[in-house]
Amino acid sequence: MNLSYSQYRKRWEALFPTPYSFIIFIVYMALFINQGITVTASQRADSSYSYNTVTVVLLTEVTKLIASILIYLKDNSICKLLDDVKLHAYILVLYMVPALLYCLYNNLAFVNLAAFDPTTYFMLLQLRVVVTGIVFQVIFKKQLSRRQWVSLIILTVGCVIKQLSTSKKKLNDAGTEPTTGVAIVLSNLSSVYTLLLLVQIFCSCFAGVYNEKLLKDTGVEVPIMMQNIFMYIDSILCGGVVLAIRGELTSAFTSFALSQVWRPSVVVVILNNAAVGIVTSLFLKNLNSILKTFASALELVFIAILSWIIFSIPIDMWTVMAIGLVTYATFMYAQNPVVNRGRLDEVEKGREKVPIP
Repeated sequence: MNLSYSQYRKRWEALFPTPYSFIIFIVYMALFINQGITVTASQRADSSYSYNTVTVVLLTEVTKLIASILIYLKDNSICKLLDDVKLHAYILVLYMVPALLYCLYNNLAFVNLAAFDPTTYFMLLQLRVVVTGIVFQVIFKKQLSRRQWVSLIILTVGCVIKQLSTSKKKLNDAGTEPTTGVAIVLSNLSSVYTLLLLVQIFCSCFAGVYNEKLLKDTGVEVPIMMQNIFMYIDSILCGGVVLAIRGELTSAFTSFALSQVWRPSVVVVILNNAAVGIVTSLFLKNLNSILKTFASALELVFIAILSWIIFSIPIDMWTVMAIGLVTYATFMYAQNPVVNRGRLDEVEKGREKVPIP
């Protein structure tokens, strides 16, 4: 079916509703791809870390908070900042929900990685795509179309195949039969830890969609950087409490731990991860959680291609199949993308009606 220019433009505007949406989409993927590269570059030869990862996580949250405050103060005074904190204190409380869920997600990741082999763990994590769609429907009370659901399912299959391809390579390198990996996955599905992994997936999906709800609906009148400030304050509090309970808060900030962090490769990891956090909020504000799952899947495609170009890592048949499925799913979704502006249009129209003194 041949489409006119106006029809293509209409679909593009539905996919990227604001002038900066596409830029945010590209920057989001670029930062996540760079995250994998920078973290790998900071590792030792045996893939271990010479620094305390807990310290890096907390310093990343602090960096996000400082960056959000500085961006907010670019157009506002400190007095306005303090007034907005008092005025929108209820939003600060509401952001404790995604902060707690992300904190639970991070802690369950350690538990589940210890209980599952990497193949099972990362393969089941791909269920985030479908779970995000379900949670999105519930929170925003929007029904996804059949085409949108089919594209999400194809995307999930593509991600699973890509993960199995990666696991197969590792098994071959280790001299293990590929069928053994599949058998391990199936046997691990009967583990009681499967429930904990499903809880971990739900925490990630619900936190992301709920964050979008706060940005576009409940807290739509609150400036985005102020919402980021609330999010990172709550995240630091949650992380600090968990570390205190585990007795690791002091060890995370010893002079030795801090000295290991102040190396260029580690500082780059902190700065990149902080940028990821801020750009993610812009992504959810201007786009939506469903498109975010596609961006994450497309990262797999670009990483595979870049690894082939830069590191000469071969692309096998399974990776080609995964790339094909992810690309097709993205194309299908682009024909009928989810549009979720929340109350943004309502608020923007209200601001336009306010007379300028």
